[in-house]
Amino acid sequence: MPALQKPTACLALADGTLFYGHGFGATGETVAELVFNTAMTGYQEIMTDPSYAGQVVTFTFPHIGNTGVTAEDDETATPSAAGMVVKWDPTEPSNWRATGDLTAWLSKVGRIGVGGIDTRRLTRAIRQQGAPHVALAHDPEGRFDIERLVAKARAWKGLVGLDLAKDVTCAQSYRWDEKRWAWPEGYTRRDGPGLRVVAVDYGAKRNILRCLASVGCEVTVLPASATTEDVLALNPEGVFLSNGPGDPAATGDYAVPMIQGVLAQNLPLFGICLGHQMLALALGAKTRKMNHGHHGANHPVKDLTTGKVEITSMNHGFTVDADTLPKGVSETHVSLFDGTNCGIAVDGKPVFSVQYHPEASPGPQDSFYLFERFAAAMQARRSA
Repeated sequence: MPALQKPTACLALADGTLFYGHGFGATGETVAELVFNTAMTGYQEIMTDPSYAGQVVTFTFPHIGNTGVTAEDDETATPSAAGMVVKWDPTEPSNWRATGDLTAWLSKVGRIGVGGIDTRRLTRAIRQQGAPHVALAHDPEGRFDIERLVAKARAWKGLVGLDLAKDVTCAQSYRWDEKRWAWPEGYTRRDGPGLRVVAVDYGAKRNILRCLASVGCEVTVLPASATTEDVLALNPEGVFLSNGPGDPAATGDYAVPMIQGVLAQNLPLFGICLGHQMLALALGAKTRKMNHGHHGANHPVKDLTTGKVEITSMNHGFTVDADTLPKGVSETHVSLFDGTNCGIAVDGKPVFSVQYHPEASPGPQDSFYLFERFAAAMQARRSA
């Protein structure tokens, strides 16, 4: 930011640390947890990922906004992330798919952005003290009540014990048949009968549903509050547990009984992110809050069953405590960054889950095989 330019945005951390910058997008104030994401692409998918509900995202890559925005990249109808922090102000987009620019898009969807921030210093602060509670304010006149902003950040209760899945889930059930984007057709539709899958929506990303459709699944999406009876009434051949935000233990109050009822039916079951944590809780394990979580598209994960290493996309602030996994449940994947759990499977049953995002939106496509594994398990059950 030019030395003489008046700050129009302020990021106040709960410990009293202040960062001033140039606001863009919506004006006003928001309070949330602050995390950082190391992905070099996919900022629109990140902002519209329901797993970021209750969080402001600091992007470590400086060129945020350079590819503009397009409705094709929205993971949900409206952004879930509370705001964004970047090093450089967004520039004019340069991409053949762009239909608009980031600043106008943020204004339209009511999300605050701030540029001109020393994101390296901010990222170090997040790593050292854990994901802090913050207040983010954007005022074109540069008027900030600092004491009030810091007080708001300190008063925010945080994500521990907070069930956010109920806020981002669908209001009613619906069918999904759109497949993954491919050149030159773009998005296409699956037709004809398929493998009947019930997807429980704790904050499902569209590209996850597209991946299910792309491996031949006939997908029906149910709200997070769905009961075992709701799921089984659709006569599924497999059940999918989606990603989502918040404290898994809080969502587990109503999700765990449903999952345990489904497990009793010996149906193939596949979970991602919060769905992975929900499955672990249903099996008797525990979850815990991480210091600053995993957020990025370059996280190495080792598959303990094959010895192979996958580069994965991650977005989570809670983790399954591997030491609490009960007998009969195996740890299948671990993070090579810190050794935390990234996957489990029930011994001898087609029930498995992973902590990361194999749909690659944004991120690498190393882990798409998991959707194929899920489809193969349903096909084998059908053939039997």
